[in-house]
Amino acid sequence: MAPFLDDQTNDSPTDDTSAKLPRFAIIGAGQRGNAYARAVVDSGLGLITTVIEPIAFKRQLLGSRYIWGSKAKPTPEQEFSSWENFIKYEQQRHKDAAAGIPTPEGVAGVFVCVRDELHTEVVKALAPLGLHMLCEKPLATTLEDCLSIQRTLLQYPARIFAIGHVLRYSPHNLLLRHLVRGERVIGEVLSLEHTEPVGWWHFSHSYVRGHWRKEGLRRGPSLLTKSCHDIDWVLWMLCSPPPPGPGGEKEMPPHLPSNISSRGSLKQFRRAMKPKEAGEATNCLSCPIKETCMYSAPRIYHDRHLAKANAKWPVEIVNPEAESILTTSGPDAAKQALFESLAEDYDAATTPVQDIESRPWFGRCVWESDNDVCDDQFVTFEWDDNPETGIGAKTANFHMIAHSLAQCERRGVIYGTTGEVHYDSKQITVHSFMDDTTKVFNPEVPKNSHHGGGDDGLAQQFVKAVDAVDREGWEVWRAQREFLGVTVEECVRSHAAVFCAEEARREGKVVDWGEWWWENVEKELDGSGSNGMAT
Repeated sequence: MAPFLDDQTNDSPTDDTSAKLPRFAIIGAGQRGNAYARAVVDSGLGLITTVIEPIAFKRQLLGSRYIWGSKAKPTPEQEFSSWENFIKYEQQRHKDAAAGIPTPEGVAGVFVCVRDELHTEVVKALAPLGLHMLCEKPLATTLEDCLSIQRTLLQYPARIFAIGHVLRYSPHNLLLRHLVRGERVIGEVLSLEHTEPVGWWHFSHSYVRGHWRKEGLRRGPSLLTKSCHDIDWVLWMLCSPPPPGPGGEKEMPPHLPSNISSRGSLKQFRRAMKPKEAGEATNCLSCPIKETCMYSAPRIYHDRHLAKANAKWPVEIVNPEAESILTTSGPDAAKQALFESLAEDYDAATTPVQDIESRPWFGRCVWESDNDVCDDQFVTFEWDDNPETGIGAKTANFHMIAHSLAQCERRGVIYGTTGEVHYDSKQITVHSFMDDTTKVFNPEVPKNSHHGGGDDGLAQQFVKAVDAVDREGWEVWRAQREFLGVTVEECVRSHAAVFCAEEARREGKVVDWGEWWWENVEKELDGSGSNGMAT
């Protein structure tokens, strides 16, 4: 294990063992960048050696935690203020090395954790460097950009490429899939109901006041930004075949949906729902009901979090320096800094739209925001019988709901021909109709990892795949398959399912998957598409 946790510092061990570990750069020192950095270092499988982040405070914070430690200063190759500068540095480093000039050791791979709308630009710019990449979800915010990334990656020698679909990698979900698909504990799956309860105040933070509140500016719908890994999870559970058995049986092709439909809308967070008592207030700090409103920003960020000495998420998103201020200057100073951030507001009549949309407004009234993404949505997948594989018809319903007590603690039921499975974020219960028995499984839930251990699981599998290729000489396709279990094509397929569902929702129709894939993906890839069959 690593010698520190989130709130501690790394004093950069330099023994022979660490010198042999694969080295990685973090691009974007926000919440996700820190999560992956911690996961890599805690695993002991790799090193974080470079941070790329435009905000100096965030760059220094991640660097002191995971790279140069609390007692040292960064060297030039350890920190960059922009990914463009990092790429220029890497290009020059390669030229110097080719000319025989001594150069600092480079990185084997990068974690791309910039804002969603920047993923396409950053991934495509990094591709010529030949680095392994893990890109935080979503891959991109439009289908066109997803396909553009796929085309770009195909132009260069294959490298490990992972996407932040962390739900595949938690101990809970790995066991659930093994039971349902590997052990077939309920026979053939007939129907699945899966719910992602976002959480009433969590949704208001991220999808009403935060970065992901609008589809404009290439940010995408909430089904993409919040739930694309749930859609991927549904397809992983019901489409992607389990690995071949120990007898070397031939792997079956995926069982793809026949059609997709969706219904959803913005129900709660709109002006028509604003309490009359709030009057004309647009900011919580000046609102007459700030002491009683459940969405009051001071109550959510201060009373629920900072007042309890918790300056991490979501407080650190509102004010990245709050934790440092709390530690060095005390709770009153931290509260003052937080409230200064919450007081920031705009006038819809006079503030330029670009200025409003370019940043979050965490003190803004949730009923006076400019948000437009769904806070309640259903997606239905239907499968026909597949005579070639003998797999029967089935249905899956996914529900994303903002207004819930549970916060991202997913739950559901899977119905099969010989039993049913109930699951939540902690427990899996299997009931067999064959012998009327019930078995309860309690998978490990790591304490320091988000998504039930999925963050750590994905980071570790990515690092292992990189190490297998670079140090052990594995072919990329083999390491990609055995450690990550997913290809770029399958990543694009699950994203395409999101865009297909959104088209179905907007136009109020049932979409034929095969026809839609041909028109929107395969033709766009100029014949290089695979009819959604890549696994």
